[in-house]
This record gives sequence, C-alpha cells and structure tokens, in this order.
Amino acid sequence: MDEEHTDLRRRRGRYGIDGSFDHAPPAVHAATIGAVVVGLAAAAVAGMARGRRTRGLVAGSAAATLAGGAVTYLHASRRGKFLVWADLLEGLRLKGDERLLDLGCGRGAVLMQAARLLPKGRAVGVDLWRSDQSGNSPEATRRNARLEGVEDRVETLTADITKLPFPDGSFDVVVSNLVLHNLPGRAARRAAIDEAARVLRPGGRLLVADLGFTRSYADRLRELGLRDVQRRNLGWRMWYGAPWFPTHVVTAARPPAPVEAREPAAPARRRPARRTRP
Repeated sequence: MDEEHTDLRRRRGRYGIDGSFDHAPPAVHAATIGAVVVGLAAAAVAGMARGRRTRGLVAGSAAATLAGGAVTYLHASRRGKFLVWADLLEGLRLKGDERLLDLGCGRGAVLMQAARLLPKGRAVGVDLWRSDQSGNSPEATRRNARLEGVEDRVETLTADITKLPFPDGSFDVVVSNLVLHNLPGRAARRAAIDEAARVLRPGGRLLVADLGFTRSYADRLRELGLRDVQRRNLGWRMWYGAPWFPTHVVTAARPPAPVEAREPAAPARRRPARRTRP
C-alpha cells in the first residue's frame, strides 16, 4: 500500500452517519434498534426454554438479522465508504492539478479524500445542506477541510445539482456518493445526470455511487454520448444493512476533444538543377 493510499484512508474530520434524520437523531434510531434486538433475543431465549422451538428460532433469527443489518449499516457509513472511495479515487490516477466537483458533498467525506490528491487543483462541493447526514451544513464541511489540512484547495457552494451554476466543461472529474436517489422523481435524477455530463470537460471522468436507479444513470450517460460507461457492485463494504441493499457505482468518460485536421504542408520547392559547362 503506497503512502497516498494510506493517507486517503486516514481521516480527522467528523462526517456523521448516512441517512435521513428529520424526525429523530441517530442516537434515537440506534436506541430503538437496540431495544428491539434485545426484546427479540429475550423472546428467543424464553421460547427455547419453554419448549417452543419454532417461536424461539424465529425470534432469534429476527434478532440476528436486525443486529447484523445495524452493524453492516454502521460499518458502511463510518468506514466502508471511505475504503471504497479511496480505491475509486486512486484508480483515476490524477495528476494533481485537476478540478473536481462533488455533487451533494454533505460534510465532505468524498470531497476531502479527493482534495488530498489535488495539491495543485481544486475540489468543489455543492449541496443544499439538508439532513442527509446529522449536522449537515457548509460550516461543518469547511471545518472538516481545516481538520484534514486541505482548506486551501476546497470550495463549497450552495447549489441545486439539477441546475448547476457552472459553464459547460468546467471540471475534469465529477463524483457523487449516495445522493441522486434522494431526488424527487425520475425527471430530477435525469436532470442531475445531464448536468454532471454537461460540466464535464472533454476527456473528463464521472463516478456516481448510489443505492438505486444506477441502471438508468448508465443508460442516460450512453444516450449523452459518454464512453466507457460501466456499472458495478461495490461489494460488502457498502452494504447499507444487508446484501439486498448494495451500492453500485456508474463510471463514464467524456470523449476527448476532436483533433482539428491540420492543413497539409505546402510541397517543398525543388531547386532547379545546376547545369555544368561542358
């Protein structure tokens, strides 16, 4: 493992827990799940003790499934996604002077990792700063940039990812992590994909990780003329609760700018042969 890769996996910021916490904070969710697991486990023990084997097995299986789901969810949110994105970003083999855009950056989990690879570049994060993560705000993102030591190369903007405030071809790389599925409807998700492709420079690359709708993202990118469009499962490190809640990533590249045909060089003048005197 090289030094840069190790650096991407090390973090000093506070990035919260993935999920919507409009109605209750993460601690309340955790306490509720814990209480249910304990109750199911107690029911399993009681059922087995009373000879009600089927009831005990059902309750025990439910407790194990719920507890396992909670563990995989927390792992994906607090560790797994950082490991996965370290691999994805390293795979880009950036030169270090690129401009990168993170759609729906939140507290900057992916944004800060990318910024570490851009000592002479710029990492721009846009968000509407809603409750995708606890304590989500531009101030929290800027604070994480300071903690990670990349404040000089990180910029945050309040913007709608379906109507980005950037000219065409503004970025070398566009990334997004678990954001587009939150948009209200197919049209909004399609608009976000269209905008991501629009602001991508010729030769630029796109990476969108999400919990759903990724086939439609890939189809739309092909329609828009992007190349090397691929979709793949990111594996157990980004299971948000269970194998049936996997995360897929869609990757694509904008074709390089066409090389203008050069005018053919003018034929060299042939010097007349010198006549020699007899």
